Amino acid sequence: MLLFLEGQSSQRDVIAGAREALPASIRIFASHRQDRPEITGLADVAWTEPADDLERVGWAINKAVSNGIKVVLAGKSGQLYEAHRGCFEEHGINLVTGCISLEWLQMIEDKGRFTAEAICSGLACIPGIPVTTSEDLLVAYRDLAEQGPVCVKPVVGIYGQGFWRLSENTDPFRCFANTDVREANLEVFADLYARAKNPKPLLVMPYMAGSECSIDMVCEGGSVIAYVGRRKQGIYQTFEREGGAVELAIRAATHFKCDGLVNVQTRDDGNGVPHLLEINPRYSGGIGYTREVGVNLPGIFATRRLKLPEPTSRWKMGVRVKAISVAIPMDGKC
Repeated sequence: MLLFLEGQSSQRDVIAGAREALPASIRIFASHRQDRPEITGLADVAWTEPADDLERVGWAINKAVSNGIKVVLAGKSGQLYEAHRGCFEEHGINLVTGCISLEWLQMIEDKGRFTAEAICSGLACIPGIPVTTSEDLLVAYRDLAEQGPVCVKPVVGIYGQGFWRLSENTDPFRCFANTDVREANLEVFADLYARAKNPKPLLVMPYMAGSECSIDMVCEGGSVIAYVGRRKQGIYQTFEREGGAVELAIRAATHFKCDGLVNVQTRDDGNGVPHLLEINPRYSGGIGYTREVGVNLPGIFATRRLKLPEPTSRWKMGVRVKAISVAIPMDGKC
């Protein structure tokens, strides 16, 4: 038995992959703090988690013990549960949070610390200058602008929220007229950052013009067991299982002691050389796409954790996918 705690909306895809790989006798449990049957409905049993964080920890342990659940995947709130790993282990529960310890998890989640550690460890990584004031932002920008385009993102964040390309020549209103292009005028951005009531720490970085690769992985204590790289090509995504980006991602996941279903992001420079962007110690929004190429990462994760035969991977060449929105009925079983 295993429990998938609240995660991204792709929690549905993770449940589907696990269900496909596991025997029917193995029950899958899933939970979410909101009423989200379109996400949790594929599980055998779905629960609503408590809203309070500390209450959620005790709730998860009690649910696991009373239902014979041996594996708990933390999903979104890895640090919350990792801080209480000992409580799970006392009850014989295998807790999976994305890393083997709270220290490594905190380092990965803090992009400033992550970048410094990656560079010191010899991993090709996009360098970043942490800033907390508008004045520091302007200094960092001018230092980096001498070498090329500059971008900025929050030290802590997901989904690319808060990412902007900065330029002194960008139309001042562009960031409001077309937010999707993620471009902002330097003066406007710096002025608004100075006016923020509680400005979040930012990382000012060189902007690399190459393509981005998202590598989904199954990891166990720093060992990479299975992986699939996804690369956006226009409106489609293509897949890869070898090359510089994949090799860099494997080295990074190994160094940072990743554990569970994780995602590593890289971006190529103008010469096509990949550099680390970040590690997400949780499954990505696109992890479900990997099944289309013949690799069921959630299924591999679930079966190995339960010490069952893992699904066979059969790589399909030339596959490309495009995400579309579909309607899911909210009444009855989803």
